[in-house]
Amino acid sequence: MSGNVVTDLTQSFNSNTSRSLENGHNSLPNSPLKFFARAKSRSNDIFKGILDFVSEAETFLQDIKGKENEEYKVIHPFLEMVKGIIEKLNRDHMKVVFFGRTSNGKSTVINAMLRNSILPSGIGHTTHCFLQVEGTEASEGFLLTDDSEDPKSISSIKQLASALSTMKLKENSLIRIVWPNDKCRLLKEDVVFVDSPGIDITPDLDSWIDQFCLDADVFVLVGNAESTLMQTEKNFFHKVSSRLSKPNIFILQNRWDLSVDEEDAYEVKEQHYTRNTHFLTDELKVADKQEAKNRIFFISAKEALISRLHEDSKKSIPTGSLQKKFAERLSAFENFETAFEVCISRSAVQTKFQTHSERGKKIIADLKKIMMRTHTDCSKACEDQFHKRKETIDELSYLDKQLDLLTEEMKQKIENTVEKVEKHVSFVLNEEIKQLSALVDDFCTSFHPDNLVMSVYKKELHNHIEEGLGRNVQQRCSSEVHQQVENTQKEITDRLAALLKDEERAQLNNALSPCNFEMSYKLDCRNLCSEFEEDIQFRFSLGISSLMHRFLGTKRMKHTLGGGQNYIPRPVNSSTVMSHESDLYQHINEVLMSVTTSYAIITPRSTMGGIVAGLVLKVTGWKVVVAVGSLYCVLYLYEWLSWTNKSMERRFKSQFVEYAASKLRLIVDMTSFNCSHQVQ
Repeated sequence: MSGNVVTDLTQSFNSNTSRSLENGHNSLPNSPLKFFARAKSRSNDIFKGILDFVSEAETFLQDIKGKENEEYKVIHPFLEMVKGIIEKLNRDHMKVVFFGRTSNGKSTVINAMLRNSILPSGIGHTTHCFLQVEGTEASEGFLLTDDSEDPKSISSIKQLASALSTMKLKENSLIRIVWPNDKCRLLKEDVVFVDSPGIDITPDLDSWIDQFCLDADVFVLVGNAESTLMQTEKNFFHKVSSRLSKPNIFILQNRWDLSVDEEDAYEVKEQHYTRNTHFLTDELKVADKQEAKNRIFFISAKEALISRLHEDSKKSIPTGSLQKKFAERLSAFENFETAFEVCISRSAVQTKFQTHSERGKKIIADLKKIMMRTHTDCSKACEDQFHKRKETIDELSYLDKQLDLLTEEMKQKIENTVEKVEKHVSFVLNEEIKQLSALVDDFCTSFHPDNLVMSVYKKELHNHIEEGLGRNVQQRCSSEVHQQVENTQKEITDRLAALLKDEERAQLNNALSPCNFEMSYKLDCRNLCSEFEEDIQFRFSLGISSLMHRFLGTKRMKHTLGGGQNYIPRPVNSSTVMSHESDLYQHINEVLMSVTTSYAIITPRSTMGGIVAGLVLKVTGWKVVVAVGSLYCVLYLYEWLSWTNKSMERRFKSQFVEYAASKLRLIVDMTSFNCSHQVQ
């Protein structure tokens, strides 16, 4: 995993450090600083992959176990941790901090490495606060201070940072100088320079270390070749060493150009080597003697800056600016830069990425344990579910077969129930039709032969028959039909419940609602009897037509009277029947005319009848005939006088019962089938 990032890149780094380096504007392909960039890029890629894996694992655990699961709660923070590492990796850079006493040339050294006079420098105490130089992709540089986020002009650096300015900031303040990357190769390679005030002007060194040194990769102690290593400088680095494990320290003996005319320059140089080596190896114990000698350089930062400024501007160096043996000191400065790049690359990878790598390994290890445990649980769950599925399939197969048998049995049961209901309803309907006359007799309302009154009378009679007949049928059928339906449903439920488990049987009982079946017995008497036409005209019971209708029947009577033609009697409007005695004689005359006419019609057709009539008249005499005729007229008069509305209503009801019964018998089968269909 990412634990091998540092090791792999260190091997690549070691294979390139033996090659020569030079300090120019363009980054060399084999520059040690590329080591940090490759490590940063590879670490970013690895942690992005870890982020994807953690995200997938979190989603998977959330889907199968939910957010309240303990394993999900363990993995969820990993997501934010990895995101934080990626964000920090993007901000990580190589940081070098320059310390030393006042006027030792710390700012000049940084300017020489940047190949530009960015930081304020000169004689005396010039840098009053901390200055951080970092790169940017912008084309112009700017300043950022702690008290404001607004960028400031580079030209204001001397007013804010110089100890000689009245507008200077506090000593523990930080000014960030953001400088274009294309103007300095070191900035382009993510190197950040931090310049500090002199460590001999303030006792508050602990706060300096906490604020600016804990994340530094390299410390550069800039000393003065004219003086030896002071106790103030030693005390500061002892504090740094107590906070950081084996800090990387370089010692620059600046202003070595002043020793060119000294006779004992070599002895002084050896003295500096001895004291500085003793400080690094014996006091701080951060390097061995050989490594300590490779960390000590005798330079002239001023000469290096002048040389590089004129080299970049392609101008000639003024006479007297450089002292004798300048090339030796410039070579020492370049050797320092080479050793510095090698050290800071290796140190930055160790300090910046090693910790992230260890955290990444721990996250992956913990995640692996959780996912392996989850995989084991899922495998076991899959196996259990497979067995449960097989058992469920077998159980469902058994239930299917049992349900098929139950379905066939219940279909037959339902058919039997439906058949019983149909027969019962048919029987009850026929019984009620036989008793229809009693139901019609119970209907009481005013009767009159007027057409309008008759229409209302018929409508109310239809409603009475429909409601009464439906009520009687329902009273006689509902209880028995309901009992049969309830028994059949209970039998189906019991048979089905026998196939279920106890908990499922309870759910079945809760799901089934009680039987609230109500059968509808709708009999549409209005439409059935809509063609009924009553005949309530007065007809004498001993009249010729009545007697012929009684003995010959309707068809034979019509044939006899009409000679095979349909006889159409003169219609008599029932409304013209008079109830007053003043019309009696007129009516009798009409009757006698009717009898005479009938006799005249019948006589030619029956010679035998005429002979018989003549014999009767001869035998009995005319007195008997007159007496019989008088009796006939008295009977006629009696019947005519008794022909009231009540008589008309009785005849109407008798005709209606006969007609309605014949119609209702036609729908008995249909009604019983409809009821059986409702039950089904």
